[in-house]
Amino acid sequence: MSALVVDLDGVVYLGEEPIPGSRQALERCELSGHEISFATNSSLRTPEEAADKIRRITGYQAHPRQVVTSAMAAARLAGTLGVHNALVVGGSGVRHAITTQGIEIVSDPWSADVVVVGLDLDLHYDKVRDATLAIRNGARFIATNLDPSYPMPDGQWPGAGAIVELVRVASGVEPIATGKPDVAMIDLIAERIGSHADIWMIGDRPSTDVAMAKAAGWRSVLVLTGVVDSAADVPARWTPDLVIDSIADLPDELERLIGQPIDEPPPHY
Repeated sequence: MSALVVDLDGVVYLGEEPIPGSRQALERCELSGHEISFATNSSLRTPEEAADKIRRITGYQAHPRQVVTSAMAAARLAGTLGVHNALVVGGSGVRHAITTQGIEIVSDPWSADVVVVGLDLDLHYDKVRDATLAIRNGARFIATNLDPSYPMPDGQWPGAGAIVELVRVASGVEPIATGKPDVAMIDLIAERIGSHADIWMIGDRPSTDVAMAKAAGWRSVLVLTGVVDSAADVPARWTPDLVIDSIADLPDELERLIGQPIDEPPPHY
């Protein structure tokens, strides 16, 4: 069976609202033997927190081991640099991932070996100032991802890329990006899912989800419930293998393409 790598925001849920049919689609695919992983550019949450949100909002019983985040990719890269101290602009997802690598989080910009910037819902000027000072003092600059926005029920909210751009402009230094579609994320996902002849990336952003699939040699499915709502809006270089209205359509489309019946999950009471 195939390995399905599923994005979260705009694919499985929007904010605190589930995409209709997401639980049923994930369960049908899983019952048919497809291995499901979740790969998100959101760095806000730890894998445990992300899995909890999936369960809470959709009802699908996600496990933390199924979740790969851009924060994990950023922290993994920081770990390979041999650094000891990190200044973090981001939420619990980044901070947890960094400390898991044995790197100490510091607030003093003069003692930071690396600056890791992700989505920070508590952003204020002092954080941007300190990140800028640290980078100008020689600290390496890592971005969890460069997404300018992320989808919510009322529209596109500023993403990590918008915050990264503040620091990039102020410091004059280009960051090393680690989320989708970058190689750090590809390597982390590939390591987690192991060897599969058939890998599908299901996402809502052509420039990250589809672009990563193309770079990795995987197949791609674009859903129209998040960043884009029409296949006509997709640049030719990011043309996906399949476009569907919603993840709810995924089991039937996989059955059509792969030829393997997709089982119905038992009813929930």
